[in-house]
Amino acid sequence: MSSDDVNKGRRRFLVATTSAVGAVGVGFAAIPFIQSWMPSAKAQAVGAPVEVNISKLKEGQLLKVQWRGQTIGILRRTDEMISGLGKVDEVLVDPESANADQPAYIHGEPRALRPDYLVVNMHCTHLGCIPQMIPEVGPQPFDDHWNGGFYCPCHKSKFDLSGRVYKGVPAPTNLRIPPYSFLDDGTVMIGVSPQGAV
Repeated sequence: MSSDDVNKGRRRFLVATTSAVGAVGVGFAAIPFIQSWMPSAKAQAVGAPVEVNISKLKEGQLLKVQWRGQTIGILRRTDEMISGLGKVDEVLVDPESANADQPAYIHGEPRALRPDYLVVNMHCTHLGCIPQMIPEVGPQPFDDHWNGGFYCPCHKSKFDLSGRVYKGVPAPTNLRIPPYSFLDDGTVMIGVSPQGAV
């Protein structure tokens, strides 16, 4: 074997090795660049919309997600839950949600775009604790005439299954409703109002 053959073999080896190392380096350099196109966790916490798949949510089930550092609950209400909403109006502070923090397109007893889905900020309007959902109708340790709803264990505030606050509890107002819209029957976008809504 001549020295020219050895040098050509070395050259090929060095060129291939250098190319491989260079390709890996380009890959590592591209990762931060590509990641810079994605919204950061801080940007998402500040308000980037959150797309939520609700296609597998069963009737009576509550799904919790995070948006803007807040816990948002998506409750798929049963027909019984919906029909029971009017039964507690007389014991609520604001049954019509006239003074509630909610988008203008949300109104009525269901406080929802669709009566079967409640999308609500889960933080109690008293001091921000997360109420528990207690959907069962019947006497509870905190209410002899409970019709189902949300109960805040921190300071005993109560809300119905539309997030409307009961009279005589520390929470001053109904639970907040964030802006949201349905992308389709199985997807909710939290943080984006329906097209054309004010």
